[in-house]
Amino acid sequence: MSQSKGLVVLAYSGGLDTSCILVWLKEQGYDVIAYLANIGQDENFEEARKKALSLGARKIYIEDIRQEFVEEFIWPAVQANAVYEDRYLLGTSLARPCIARKQMEIAQKEGALYVSHGATGKGNDQIRFELTYYALCPQIKVIAPWRLPEFYSCFRGRSDLMEYTKKHGIPIPVTPSNPWSMDENLMHISYEAGILENPKNQAPPGLYTKTAHPAAAPDSPDILEIEFKKGIPVKVMNVSKGTTRQSGLELFLYLNKIAGKHGVGRIDIVENRFIGMKSRGIYETPAGTILYVFRRPESGRREETPAGHGNVPGAITSPRGDVIAPGTLGAGLLSPAPSVPSVITSLPGFWFSPECAYIRHCIAQSQDLVDGKVRVSVFKGQVYVLSRESHQSLYNEELVSMDVQGDYEPSDATGFININSLRFSGKLEMVIFVPADLG
Repeated sequence: MSQSKGLVVLAYSGGLDTSCILVWLKEQGYDVIAYLANIGQDENFEEARKKALSLGARKIYIEDIRQEFVEEFIWPAVQANAVYEDRYLLGTSLARPCIARKQMEIAQKEGALYVSHGATGKGNDQIRFELTYYALCPQIKVIAPWRLPEFYSCFRGRSDLMEYTKKHGIPIPVTPSNPWSMDENLMHISYEAGILENPKNQAPPGLYTKTAHPAAAPDSPDILEIEFKKGIPVKVMNVSKGTTRQSGLELFLYLNKIAGKHGVGRIDIVENRFIGMKSRGIYETPAGTILYVFRRPESGRREETPAGHGNVPGAITSPRGDVIAPGTLGAGLLSPAPSVPSVITSLPGFWFSPECAYIRHCIAQSQDLVDGKVRVSVFKGQVYVLSRESHQSLYNEELVSMDVQGDYEPSDATGFININSLRFSGKLEMVIFVPADLG
């Protein structure tokens, strides 16, 4: 028997790619420990355990990381109003650093020299996994099969993988009737690849698994009241039914249930990958969508928008998507609104970078006064803000009232308007920059 090349901890899902990779790593002479994270996906974990061992894994770790995912990754994103390209609420990009962190803990515990994952060479996940590995353990060695010519030259696509499963007796649930890739966690489920790669193809009716079709949703709404402390939801009460949830994980699971029942959280987008190409993704983010609506500026009572500048944008992204400025930092309820660059979105995988740790610390401090309650109606694919309240609010009902003058002197507005109209009056020269004709 040939000597082992070393011990590998594989981020294992039990799906087509990682099942084949487990067997392939064994063929290459590695000993493999499989690691499966319970991060909220619909999974038969006992069957996954049996399968990994039957495929030759030395052992398998199945780790429940749902609570830390909510408290250490989702909540900071909620505090930051983190959103990518105005639509994507960061499910997978939040989950990957959480999964990879636990994988590194196992690798260090087992004395493994290598870690491996099943991410492709074209997507964001390879970057998210590996930047986390190197941030936590710079000396670790990474085996990324989908970037190794000896692997991808043999497996040109899913059909080759399916042939490999037949040859090696690997049981796989993927069938031609379900020709797309899915990735699920507590925050969302994503669908891509296969027939979805052509943006012209409409999502098949049976694709969605977390949310009901809005047209088939209940004909009466659920009225929810969420209480925030320091920008984090601490309690949800279903006013319609009297149900209450308070712990982070239970609260999030309950919001997923209610939002899913009413068809909330579906998006179908073409987005920019960090690596430089566009891709089509379909997402269901039920609870995340409710929380984003709760905290967005329309329901806000503490954002300090600069006078004369209108609403601060909810997010500013660089062309590469690696920096996001959540302009109001959780202004959906109470917080101040400095426009702070933030890599908290972790879309490209910088969650454990020094700059991201710094930004998260700043955002957490900015949320100290974000206390209050917001009440919404969840109904047929939509979330409607009904009311909001906070004893920390900057909102002054007497000051803004049309019936009470309060401490405001209306004549002061004359000077304000005059200053803002200077550039229109000819008193300041207007300079218009016209690019030179490069043709």
